[in-house]
Amino acid sequence: MKSAKLSGEAGSETRVAILESGEEAFTTLTKFANDAGITAASLTAIGAFERATVGWFDFEKKTYKKIEVAEQCEVLSAIGDIAVGDDGNASLHVHVVLGFADGTTRGGHLLEGKVRPTLEVVIADTPAHLRRKKNPDLGIALIDIAKGKT
Repeated sequence: MKSAKLSGEAGSETRVAILESGEEAFTTLTKFANDAGITAASLTAIGAFERATVGWFDFEKKTYKKIEVAEQCEVLSAIGDIAVGDDGNASLHVHVVLGFADGTTRGGHLLEGKVRPTLEVVIADTPAHLRRKKNPDLGIALIDIAKGKT
């Protein structure tokens, strides 16, 4: 992965991260956010995956139903945010729309994506901290604005 700061002051920066073939997107972006000390940001991305796993949240089971994508696909749109999780590390929440050779699409919560040939990600930090806290009633972590104030 290559990255660069595009603009801004510390705590309010815009960055670009370019992932390369073979990198796993979710893991690589989480590591980047941790290494860069990102505590609150939005992100967008386009590119392509060799294969991916997206999820659909099942409220009754309190877990994601995994949807495997075992073919080359375009990342037509990826949008998400970065906050700090219960463990103090970066917590990503990303939704994707994937496009296929026949023009159909599939989408959901990004769980995993093996990049091929690239994924171009723009990350816009905010000067505040966002805190993601596990909601025991739902079984997932959601942004808690009250906990995120600096």
